[in-house]
Amino acid sequence: MYSTYIFDLDGTIIDSEMIGLTALQETLKEQGIEKEIDQLRFSLGIPGLRTLEILEVADIPTTLESWLIKEKPLMKNVPLFDGIIDVIKELPNKGIVTSQTFEELNQSFYLLNIDHYFQSIVSASDTQKHKPHAEPLELGLRLLNCEPEQAIYIGDSIYDMECALAAGVDFGLAFWGAKTTKGFEQAKFIFKTPKDILPLVMNHKNLSK
Repeated sequence: MYSTYIFDLDGTIIDSEMIGLTALQETLKEQGIEKEIDQLRFSLGIPGLRTLEILEVADIPTTLESWLIKEKPLMKNVPLFDGIIDVIKELPNKGIVTSQTFEELNQSFYLLNIDHYFQSIVSASDTQKHKPHAEPLELGLRLLNCEPEQAIYIGDSIYDMECALAAGVDFGLAFWGAKTTKGFEQAKFIFKTPKDILPLVMNHKNLSK
């Protein structure tokens, strides 16, 4: 069905949600800003810079640096979702489109030694516009030499879905990361576990015969 599979990173491949949220909460608390974790969930799926702009933090550069410092020791050991790499190994052309910056990837993703499974990796450092805008995914498609209708984007946030729709790409919800289907009515597929992706590969192979 699809020749190319593009993944979000946080909440889809790596289970980093609480690491980022807790580090953000502690950073804000140092500045006298008290926020519950649920009040910060909007930040999942968008760049940290945009998060701090929305929160109207006074000194964004310093706050962002503090946030990254708090994340760094935890992200070095960030867990992978069960079964995700076994599934990725079975997929054909594949890439990542993430809201993490290149610096953040160096502190987490690249330490996991799984980057060799992907033909392209697009970070927030690679584009001027970010999810939910289509630009990051459009770049991912170009790097993978793929037309929108040949690809599926798999992620766990509303921003991921909106990015996919804007780029004309089908969206598959990583339910294992999202933990809800509310708001994802436009998703083409709901994948409860990573293994649920594999039938799409088999269908594509059968159609190609």
